[in-house]
This record gives sequence, structure tokens and C-alpha cells, in this order.
Amino acid sequence: MSFKPMALLTVAVLTGCAGVDVNHYEDERPLLRLEEYFNGTVDGWGMFQNRDGRVVKRFKVVVDASWEGDRGVLDEHFTYSDGTKQQRIWRLTKTGGNDYTGTADDVIGRASGRVSGNALQWIYTLSLPVGEKVYQVRFDDWMYLQEDGVLLNRSVMRKFGFRLGEVLLFFKRRDQ
Repeated sequence: MSFKPMALLTVAVLTGCAGVDVNHYEDERPLLRLEEYFNGTVDGWGMFQNRDGRVVKRFKVVVDASWEGDRGVLDEHFTYSDGTKQQRIWRLTKTGGNDYTGTADDVIGRASGRVSGNALQWIYTLSLPVGEKVYQVRFDDWMYLQEDGVLLNRSVMRKFGFRLGEVLLFFKRRDQ
């Protein structure tokens, strides 16, 4: 039997990139139902950390959300710690079962997501302005519904497969 280090390295890299399947959370409770949670006003508080873990920016977001049938609108209003403001309007579509797609003006193509149990995995590419430049950054966005209506959100940002940093955020519905 011959040892092939390149084959072993390839397998290690590929399995390391595979990540967790959202279906792993199918038995977790409380159940996350996007159409219920993101319906009304939702407040969020978060921060962006660079790849070294240093907090670069903090923010508050207010989401005015509504659904009609299988279509939802999430109107997000961000206020950053440096005083800047930003708006992003997500247009979501439930495409069947637990699958969703979404668009926003600064999202390249379509976002895709799947809910299972208390979790949502949401994947998309965002046009991210940094100074005078705009970068296309890939987001692997995970949300986990907790008791008392708290929704935890962790997004890892990548460019060319390299981790740039992450966004940590938590949401709370105003009516809970």
C-alpha cells in the first residue's frame, strides 16, 4: 500500500470546507419560522470582527418585516458606531418546504437558504464598500432561534475562499 500525501491533503481540505448541514438541527426547538419571526418590527445589535478578532464596527439594525403568502420583505435600517447609516431591503420567497431565496440591491445574484428546526443557513454574495473600493464578499450566514424570541446570527465572510472576518448579531422581536 502506497501513501499518497497529496490525496490525503485534498481529502482533508475538502472535508474541512464541507461545514455543518443545516438538517443537523431538525430536532432543535423552538422551531424557526421565518414568516412568523420576521413579521413586524425586529431590533438587532451586532458587530463586525476582522480576521484577527478585533471589533472593527458595531451597529444597531431595525427590521420592518412583512409577508404576503410566500413572499416577504425585510426593510433593514442600520446605524453604525461611526454614525453612518445604511438601508437594505430584502425580498424573500419561500420556494417550497423549508427553502428560501432572496434578493437585495447590494446582493449579487440570489441568496439561498434553508430552515431546519431552530436554524437557518443563508448563503449570498454581497457588494461591500470599503473606503473607495467595492468588494464582492461571500457570506455564510447562520441564525439560531433561542427561547424568549432571541435569534442569534453569525456570518462568516470570505473572499477567494479566505476568511475575512465575521458578523455577530442578535435579534429580538418588539412584541415579545
